[in-house]
Amino acid sequence: MDIFYGTVRYGLKLCFTYASNLNSRFGAVNDLCIYLHNMDNLPLAAAASAASSRGSVPGTQAIRRLVQVLKVLAEYQESGLRFVEVAALCGLQQPTAHRMLKALQAEQMVERDAASRRYRLGPLAFELGIAAAPQFNLLEMSAPSLRRLADISGDTAFLFIRRGNDAVCIDRVLGHYSIQTPVVTVGSRQPLGINAGGLAMLLALSASEVDAILASVASRLGVYGNCDEADVRRLVARGRELGYASIGEMAVPGVTAIGLAVTTQFGSPAAALTLAATTSRMTPQRQAELLPALRAEVDALAALLYRR
Repeated sequence: MDIFYGTVRYGLKLCFTYASNLNSRFGAVNDLCIYLHNMDNLPLAAAASAASSRGSVPGTQAIRRLVQVLKVLAEYQESGLRFVEVAALCGLQQPTAHRMLKALQAEQMVERDAASRRYRLGPLAFELGIAAAPQFNLLEMSAPSLRRLADISGDTAFLFIRRGNDAVCIDRVLGHYSIQTPVVTVGSRQPLGINAGGLAMLLALSASEVDAILASVASRLGVYGNCDEADVRRLVARGRELGYASIGEMAVPGVTAIGLAVTTQFGSPAAALTLAATTSRMTPQRQAELLPALRAEVDALAALLYRR
């Protein structure tokens, strides 16, 4: 037990030291939730390969497990999770998950609601998010790109992030064209694949990840123009052929939008930029005309976020 707790605390110190120097762009718990889930989503196989190339480091397995626990709690921050749910979602034995959560609670990285017995990210997670915010403010860094896209196209530009299996709109800028389509409000969330931002992020994921997400959100799709899982799969297949997300007449009748994902250095989707207009205006030809500008802004934002 003492060895386990020592490894956990050692791992936390490494994580905190890393976080203090990290080019993190989100502040507070909500933004840290998004960061943990989206920005540090290195697949286990890739992590194992990277670890082997660097040589074995004591405690690396415990650290990876800790990060996985934090990412799962970030995804379920609103509802919280019981320790048995954390164990199941992280593929851990229940006693192991319980010890890890207790260690994280002792360090104030997580907190436990006494009444519901559910765990959530704790006050230290909030403090780390606040410390990182000045260096990594996604809204601030993406604002010039949204403004340029709106000016170039004349249409409405949007910024989406991933939160669990949903796409959340966190900013939008209206263009100068007489008919605008600000139908997706800031703060609104829809299942991945329903809007151009969510579809763009799906396109950046592997087929197995897409399968898992669609299985999870399938029951929620029907409220969006009687959409179903097969419809989203067709959109994903078409998007892979086109090289970008294109979606219309689904969540919002009369509106068509295009989008591209902003990916981390590991290829995981962290955000998406989109342009939306009336379907009669956003023709396939016009989509092709706007795509270079959209791609340039996605590349510019990725360069700012990840120093590419």
